[in-house]
Amino acid sequence: MTLHTIAAFDRIGEENAFAVLARATALAQSGKDVINLGIGQPDFRTPEHIVEAAIKALRDGHHGYTPATGLLACREAVVRRTLATTGVEVSPENVMILPGGKPTMYAAIIMFGEPGAEIMYPDPGFPIYRSMIEFTGATPVPIPVREENGFAFSAEETLALMTPKTRLIILNSPANPTGGVTPKAEIEKLVKGLEKHPDVAILSDEIYDVMTYDGEVHTSLLTFPSIRDRLIVLNGWSKTWAMTGWRMGWSIWPDKLYNLVRKLAVNCWSCVNAPSQYAGIAAIDGPQDDVDKMMRAFDRRRKVVVEGLNGLPGISCITPKGAFYAFPNISGTGWKAKKLASALLEETGVALIGGPDFGVLGEGYMRLSYANSEENILRALERIEGFLATGVEKV
Repeated sequence: MTLHTIAAFDRIGEENAFAVLARATALAQSGKDVINLGIGQPDFRTPEHIVEAAIKALRDGHHGYTPATGLLACREAVVRRTLATTGVEVSPENVMILPGGKPTMYAAIIMFGEPGAEIMYPDPGFPIYRSMIEFTGATPVPIPVREENGFAFSAEETLALMTPKTRLIILNSPANPTGGVTPKAEIEKLVKGLEKHPDVAILSDEIYDVMTYDGEVHTSLLTFPSIRDRLIVLNGWSKTWAMTGWRMGWSIWPDKLYNLVRKLAVNCWSCVNAPSQYAGIAAIDGPQDDVDKMMRAFDRRRKVVVEGLNGLPGISCITPKGAFYAFPNISGTGWKAKKLASALLEETGVALIGGPDFGVLGEGYMRLSYANSEENILRALERIEGFLATGVEKV
């Protein structure tokens, strides 16, 4: 028997961080001491007052369906948070509560992607961007994110890639996997150029908005009124409040697209569960001490990581300005990135992600997540140093 699935499923990709996580877990279960610097997940517990809010919601009987767009109280919390962080007042009627960040990517890309269309995305960048673009049959157009630019995108280079076929442009700052933060002046230049392309939608992935260092400040695309009528902003609870497993995201949509994403929600996931939404409200409106504590820890780890990586043979690493990732250049080791990542996991028990998993421009780099303890980071760096010093045959 032959089951004829559609060709789109032959094009769909994956997020290899989950494959690495599965392999690391299997090795750990077999007795190997594994240090996971691969997965983009804070190693902190969700703050207790957030957990208690979900428990209270359950005890209070919030067990049923919620609106497809999210509870009004949850959307209003996002409105308050958006005003506090960007100075921009949005309407709760433009806010969607979704089960994580990926559904916003899925919804935006599926709205604009079809054969003959072009969708631009960061490279190196979050792998789901390209995967979903290819799934729709649209042509993926990489926006180069270069080490020499501090892993910020170049407005000039980005605008030069736009054509009459461009339907959607995806931007991400602070960025995964590089930790790059695009300066405000560069974003202003890009927005000025985008004003000449009024038919192109914009998806701004701002999930790491509070995670900046060294005085860097996140510039939200919401602060530019000239593009608001075609701007989708992706954000959520996963990174800021250590809530990855809660599957809680939000996005802000222009009027003309909001009902379309509401219909997708009705057809795909119905709604987000009520207890998680009450937890989300508590996260936004409650004390932020745990967030501040987590960010101080990430900053300390970031410095340890950069210093340690730059002391390794054949490796150099610029200082990331955002998120919780370093993206070291490993070209001096003589290894291909994915082969080195695999060898380090199997031989030393250190889990990292090879740069090519984040795009065609990722070769020569690896992603290291410092969402792990300083002790584990130092142990991992020691193992990597020992491995590179052994003179193992390079491939």
